[in-house]
Amino acid sequence: MAEAADVLRIGKHSFRSRLFLGTGKYATLDLMNRALDASGCECVTVAVRRANVERKGGEPSLLDALDLSRYAILPNTAGCFNAEDAIRTAHLAREFELSDMIKVEVLADPQSLLPDPVGTLEATKRLVKDGFTVLVYTSDDPIQAQRLEEAGAASVMPLGSPIGSGQGILNPRAVRIIIERAKVPVIVDAGVGTASDTAVAMELGAAGVLMNTGVALARDPVAMAAAMKHACIAGRLAAGAGRIPRREWGQASSPVSGTIGAPAPASPPRGVPGE
Repeated sequence: MAEAADVLRIGKHSFRSRLFLGTGKYATLDLMNRALDASGCECVTVAVRRANVERKGGEPSLLDALDLSRYAILPNTAGCFNAEDAIRTAHLAREFELSDMIKVEVLADPQSLLPDPVGTLEATKRLVKDGFTVLVYTSDDPIQAQRLEEAGAASVMPLGSPIGSGQGILNPRAVRIIIERAKVPVIVDAGVGTASDTAVAMELGAAGVLMNTGVALARDPVAMAAAMKHACIAGRLAAGAGRIPRREWGQASSPVSGTIGAPAPASPPRGVPGE
C-alpha cells in the first residue's frame, strides 16, 4: 500500500507516523501512556530539564514510564532562554544516551514563549557542528526558517501559534512558504488545539505535526489523541489528492449537457441581481 511506503525521514531516523506528541502536562503517567497509544505516534518529546534524566533524589523519571522499545525519544531544550543553556541541555541528553536527535527550543521570554531568533540560530549552528540531528523550533518567518536550514537543521519546526495557546495555524501563508522553500522536512509545532488544526497543517504540505497541550489538557486526552491521529492521516491524504480550486460562483455537480465531463457554463456577470 502507498501509505505503508510513506515514510518520514529525519537525518538517519525514519517514522511511519507523522504525529509527534509531547509527554508533559498529563494528569497521570498512565493517562499519558494511553494517549500515546491512541495517537499511534512513534516519537515522543521529553523536556530534558524537567524529566529528571539524571534520576536525582530518588524521584522516578518520566523515562521509567515510557516503553523505550516502542517510542523514539526526541529530547528537547524546553525552558531554555539562551543558546548556552540549550547547548548544555542538549549535551546532557546525549550524555544519558537519550538520542542523537535534539529539538532545539530557545525562547525569548516566559510570557509570550516565542522563539528567540538569534539564540535559536546560534544554538542550531553549534549543535549541528557537535554532531546532533537538530530539529529546530522557530517562528513562522520564512527567512529565519531558511537560515536555520542553511545552518544544518535536519528539520525546521515553525509554530502554528504560541506554545499552549490552542489558536491553530494563525499564518498559513507563511507556513506554506516555509514548506515550499524547504529541502528538509517541515514539522508544524505549537498552538494546535484540535484535530482540524492538525488537518490544516498537513494540507498545507507539512511533513508532520508536533503537539502536547492540545492532547494533554483536552477533556478526554485519549479521545483527542485518536482524533489527532486520524486528522494527520486525513490531511496528508488530502494534500496528495489535490483540492478543487476555489471559485467565485457555484458549479453544478451534475453534467448540464448530458455529457460526462462537459465544461461548466460561464459564471454569470457581476452586477445587481435583475439587471
